[in-house]
Amino acid sequence: MRRLLLKLINRALLTGSVGPMMGSEAGVHTNSRRRLVVGLGNPGMNSSRHSVGMAVLEALASRLGVADSWRGDRHVSGEVIVSDIQDTQIVLLRPRLLMNINGVSVAKAAGKYSIKPEHILLVHDELDKPLGKLAMKQGGSARGHNGVRSCVECLQTDVMPRLRVGIGRPSGKTSVDRHVLGRFSQEEQKVLSGVLEESVDILLSQLTDKENVQSPLSPPGGRPASQTGKQRERLSAPLKDTTTGQT
Repeated sequence: MRRLLLKLINRALLTGSVGPMMGSEAGVHTNSRRRLVVGLGNPGMNSSRHSVGMAVLEALASRLGVADSWRGDRHVSGEVIVSDIQDTQIVLLRPRLLMNINGVSVAKAAGKYSIKPEHILLVHDELDKPLGKLAMKQGGSARGHNGVRSCVECLQTDVMPRLRVGIGRPSGKTSVDRHVLGRFSQEEQKVLSGVLEESVDILLSQLTDKENVQSPLSPPGGRPASQTGKQRERLSAPLKDTTTGQT
């Protein structure tokens, strides 16, 4: 019942969504493409485990030298930065909607900037990987992540590549909800700084990979969300400064 309600909310909020971007922002760069990078999370909770995707996006903006360029855009229900990396125009998006309906913001931004689903890179937290572990997933199911599920439902496809940032499962009797909505401990903060740096390295590698520019991760138009299949994962190397002792 809850999942059905969220699906209805997603659809209702997308009614009247903006179309392709017009005006100066829509300028097409010669021999370039446009990519959307989204940090999934809850607005106002950027320091929580569940919103670590937003923290990664902030680290990426800092690396690109545009950390002070965030601007609210009511047409996409989020905050955006438009920048360039080599011959690629990059749109960074921080949704201003709750995690469970992040997909509404993503779909609106994709429509406004005319970006195909296979060129949308989602960054989100991953319970099933310990803090210090990162993994690229090339499309596929949401694996129980409500933010990703919202994106799949709103874009009507599951082809979006994702950077999964491990936050680990709660210990003891701590509930999952309390764990993901809580902040990183002081010990975890020491690991997190390295996680953010490594995450940005992976994102930049994805965004500047010439092979990816010429060959999208998925066929044009994407694959309907109802289809399933084996998905490829590429695990990152273990972080050098991790204190968990896990590889």
